[in-house]
Amino acid sequence: MRRDFLNRILTAAILAMGLSGPASAQEGGVYRFSPVNQYGINLTAAYWNPIIAYVSEKSGVKLQLKIGRTSADTTAYVLAQEVEFVFSNHLFSPEREKLGWKVFGRRNTPPVNGQIIVPGDSPITNLKQLAGKAVSYAGPEALIGYKMPQAALMARGIDVQVVFGGNQDSALVQLFSGKVQATGGNAQLVAGYAKREGKTYRVLWSSDPVQDLALLAAGKVPPRDVTAVGNAFFGMSKDAKGRDILHQASEQVGLTADVGFIASDGSEYVTERRFYQTAPASLR
Repeated sequence: MRRDFLNRILTAAILAMGLSGPASAQEGGVYRFSPVNQYGINLTAAYWNPIIAYVSEKSGVKLQLKIGRTSADTTAYVLAQEVEFVFSNHLFSPEREKLGWKVFGRRNTPPVNGQIIVPGDSPITNLKQLAGKAVSYAGPEALIGYKMPQAALMARGIDVQVVFGGNQDSALVQLFSGKVQATGGNAQLVAGYAKREGKTYRVLWSSDPVQDLALLAAGKVPPRDVTAVGNAFFGMSKDAKGRDILHQASEQVGLTADVGFIASDGSEYVTERRFYQTAPASLR
């Protein structure tokens, strides 16, 4: 079983690299699925490819992974309407909600937090000490991992040198290699990385709880296909094969439980929408 899963990881990584270039949407009846790059490109592909293969089989609706080199690149595909399904929280600003994306589900995890962290042995113990220091983030599109933490620093008048890593793992690599003094991130992803890599860290700031990322469909996708895809996602945790895939995927990225998916109408994302009403203009 382990060898089979490692083979799937290698295949997933190869597929991801092949799909990262330009492609037209829904080629040959295939819908493009773009999850935000929460991890490095290989690990993102290794997590999602077995899941979307299962969803494609169960729903009868063919999905294919489309991810960019960075989280910002992937979101650019979404904004250019090159994909039909996404896993994201980058679409809740007033301007982007006009694009017609509809939430139909979400990952079934407890609420998460944005955080600003330093290594466990860092001499830095409070936010004020970050003034003038380098702080890494996943990328400029990351709501929980960049916009919320950066807004907290700006509200306190703390100017930092912003460094983008391209995804959360890369931002954390910069932190623990000493290239930056602090990192902003999604608490779930930070904890997963620390678990995988055996790292310790100190939390200097944490946001109010917000929901994990949402599953969304483009308005042009027929409702019957959205329903079929949603039912396949939601049924994974009730099916032996689906549970095995979720277990392997969750273990691979350091999630503390076998995390499945549940239906959502998007109403849980009120905190994300409210953020844009008061955020600095540069973060909207």
